[in-house]
Order: sequence, then structure tokens, then C-alpha cells
Amino acid sequence: MAILLSLLTAVASSVKADFVNKTRHPEAVQEQFLFSLLQAYRDTELGRKYKLGEIKTIDSFRDRIPVLPYSSYEPYLERITKGEKNILTPNPVVFLNFTSGSTGTKKLIPVTRQFQNSLRQANLTSIGFLNEALESQGLQFGKLLATNSVQLLGRTSGGIEYGPASVGVLRMGKFLYEQLFAHPYETLKPADSLTRHYICLLFALQDPAMRGIGANFPMLVLRICNYLEQYAEDLISDLETGTIATWLKLEPEIRVKLERRLSANPRRARQLREILKSEGRLTPKLAWQNLSFFVTARGGTSDFYFQRFPTYFEDTPGFGAVYSSAEGTFSINHALNDDSSILAIASGFFEFISEEQWEADHPQTLLATEVKPGKRYRILTTNYSGFYRYDIGDVVEVVGFYEQAPLLVFRHRRGGLLSSTTEKTTEFHVTQVMQILQQKFNVGLEDFCITLSENDFPAHYLVNIELASGEKLSNPQAFLASFDRTLSEVHTSYGVKRPDQVPSPRLRILAPGSFAILRQRQLQKGIPDSQLKFPHISEDRDFLGGLVMEQEFRLADD
Repeated sequence: MAILLSLLTAVASSVKADFVNKTRHPEAVQEQFLFSLLQAYRDTELGRKYKLGEIKTIDSFRDRIPVLPYSSYEPYLERITKGEKNILTPNPVVFLNFTSGSTGTKKLIPVTRQFQNSLRQANLTSIGFLNEALESQGLQFGKLLATNSVQLLGRTSGGIEYGPASVGVLRMGKFLYEQLFAHPYETLKPADSLTRHYICLLFALQDPAMRGIGANFPMLVLRICNYLEQYAEDLISDLETGTIATWLKLEPEIRVKLERRLSANPRRARQLREILKSEGRLTPKLAWQNLSFFVTARGGTSDFYFQRFPTYFEDTPGFGAVYSSAEGTFSINHALNDDSSILAIASGFFEFISEEQWEADHPQTLLATEVKPGKRYRILTTNYSGFYRYDIGDVVEVVGFYEQAPLLVFRHRRGGLLSSTTEKTTEFHVTQVMQILQQKFNVGLEDFCITLSENDFPAHYLVNIELASGEKLSNPQAFLASFDRTLSEVHTSYGVKRPDQVPSPRLRILAPGSFAILRQRQLQKGIPDSQLKFPHISEDRDFLGGLVMEQEFRLADD
């Protein structure tokens, strides 16, 4: 196994070196990608409609093909689900990525082997960057704990499997991920979320030399930490005896397979029990003292959750891996503790819409070499899914360049706006504010969500917070006043309109467990737990309906 992991890192290093070379010539790489794809896809049904074979320049590509929403592709997807061929892609559709719907409409995205291979190359590139970055700090890359499910959601009438993008990645890349994970692939099969997390932790705890922990989003990394702490005694007992807790909702056939692979490890159990006794808790850094990294999404609202990471990880560095979605791969992280990532110039053809063009019916676009640092853009992708100039709604900021390729940071979803009048507050704005307030008032929040009051026009901002376990907010009035003042500073439009157009905000302290209830509601809607993203702003006046509000505070001018 160690030999295979060493081979994997060697391959990743080579793939990364090839990618770095491409970043020195992004214009040529992007042009080659686009015209190779257009030639390969020209005889698909959509390719014939747009006469892709006749397109000879990037300008003619942009002139001929409009920026289309997902709804324009839905009729084609319906036919693909029934088994029709050569509709959007010349190669067979082997999987359909099912988007979570946690921040918008649920979608199906066609996946071919070529599409999946491009993501695998990006993942290998990121491993190459991670390995190099760790070595530069005297740390070591190695196996990691991940708890993503591999459960399919189903099969279409045409026999095509569908599920979350991560399920397709893991199922089609099984051999690769078996080398990376510190637990058997079978541990990802339980349908019950708690059971899957417990089993993954149990097998990973056998290996004191495990190096990393990964999850799609920071909130999910914290959930792994919480489970480790909450079930420490049970996990240690099972580790000691080589058994799997009978109270887990574990499918019998999976239990049989896993119990065959689990051996009693009293020595490791004794070591963990001593740590638990002396420290009073079990955290990742205590359980795996050589832990070198954690991997999760960066940018957007991630920093809010990262404020709690030192409690569990101390000074362990973080890495962003690959910025991707069901629709495609967008950029590749290149450094530890860095939100920026390099445009994935070999995984798709990309265009950027500047802010002044966002409301245009036919927006003009910029190419990868034309964007400017400090500017924000909507990003369009053309890739192996058979979607062209597709706008996923993400807003990214260009923060610089790696060689000649732009460095991106995800900021927010374009549709994620909150307005009492016309101020257009984003998740990025309120997350910055709540980070500042947690530090200023030395208080930990379990989570927060900003909504609007129901019966007022213009509406009040409702600052809904749940305090972390054991935390107290000593001066709620000052906290609320500071929220108002800080949001005015970080968001100019709010600051300008707040005095005479936007009424004063109100603070609501929710009962413990409120955000756990909200997450459970999302899961009950069918959103896979590994894809769960929690909105920190919502215009849905019923989003927090039914939750218990313990206290409400208002400013003097309210």
C-alpha cells in the first residue's frame, strides 16, 4: 500500500509539473481546448444546431452561441435520461451529476469518461501541489479520512446512474481513492450518515500515522470533529474489541464485510483512552498527532467556520484542493492556507463577465488573459458535459496570476442577495461582519443566518444567531450596534442607504440546536449530506419558521 501511495504522489508530481508548464501559455492552451472540443462535438445534435464545425475563431464562437441558462438544456437532458445517444456529447453518458439544490434548482449534468478524466487530472494536479507544499514545511503527505457517501440516488429510465457529483467521482475513481483513504472503500457505503461517519472514524483511528482529513465544505469537517468527540468512548471500545457497535444503522451485508476487515487493537485503544482521560476530549490533532493537513473548500463563507478549526486542528494547515461543481472544474489550489486557486485551463474553456455586464441580455465576455486583479466576474464554462458558455452563477474575484493564468477566489453565488430596498447584500459581506464580531466580542457562534422581517416595508434585517455550546453574549445591544456599523463599513451600498432607506437591524438569539434542525430539514428535502451548504442569507421569510427564538434585541432608533 505504501508503494502504491508513493507511486500516486510521483504521478501527481508529474501531472502538476505539466499543468504548471501550461500556465505559462494559457491563451494557447485555452484555444486548443476549445477547438478540439468543437471538432469532437460538431456532429452531436446540439453541435449541428449551432454548426460547431464551422466555427474557426473565438469571436465567432461567442457570436454564434448565446449564454444559455440550464432551462435551455433541460429538453436535451430529458432525452438523455431515456437513453438517447449523441445529443449533447459524442461519447456515452456514463453518469448524471445531480446537483444538491441547496442554493438553487436541482439539475442533472451529463458525465462522460472524458469529463470525469479531466476532473481526475485536476485532482492529481492538486495532490502534486499539496505534496510539494507540505514538503516545503517539513510535513508529510499521506492517507486521509473522508466520509463522502458512494450511494447512488437511482437510475434513469434509460439505465444511467445518477447521484451527487462526489458519488460519481468516487465510484469511477475507486482504485485511486482506495490508495488515498485511511479506511476501506466499503466504509463509504452505509446509507445512514451517522453510521457512515462512525465507521470511517473507527477504521481511520486504527492508523495513528494518518495525515489528513477532508470534506467538501468546512461545516462538514466540523461535523466529523463533533462525531469524533461525541462518540469517542464508543469508538475506543469498538477499536479495543474489534467489533462494530450494534446500535448503528448498518446494512447487514456491509457489516459482515467490514467486521472481517476490523481487527482488535487494544494497544491503540489504550493510547486513545489515555488521551481522552488526560485531555477530557478527543480531537483530530490529539488522535492523530502527525496530522499534516485538512482539505476543504475555501473562499465564500468558509472563513466563518475556519475560526473554529484551531480548537480541533491547532496549527494544522488547510488546503483547498479543486474548486469544482457538478457542472465542471474551475480552478486548482496551489498553496497551504491560501484561498486563491489557479484557473483550470486544461479542464474547460472559460470566459468572464465583468460586473458592468451582469444585467446585459447578451453580455460581452473577457478571456482568461484579459481579466484584472481586484475585479469580480461571473465565470462561464464550456467543457465535456456538452454545455457551452454555461453560467453557473458563481461570482469569483481575480486576485493575481500564477505564471500567466489567473488566480481566483470564490466569493458568492450571484443569486445570493438580500435587500431591504436595493442595497444587494451578499453572503460574503455578512460573513466578513460575523467574523469580525466573533473576534471583537470574544464569542463563538454555532451558526447564523440573516433574514428579513415579515410584515415591514422596507424590511428590517434579522440577525439570527445560535451561540456555540457554553458561550454567552454579554452585551447583545452592543453586538447588534456593531453589526450595523461594521456592515456599513464593508458594504458601501448598505452604508449609504442605511440612514434613511434601510431600517435598523434586529438581533435574534435562537435556542440551542436550531441550526441542526435547519440542516435536518434540508436533508429531508433530499439534499445529500456531503453536498449540504448552509445559506447565511435568505429572502425566504419562512426559512427559520418553527424555530424557538429565546431573545430579541433592537437598537434605540427602532
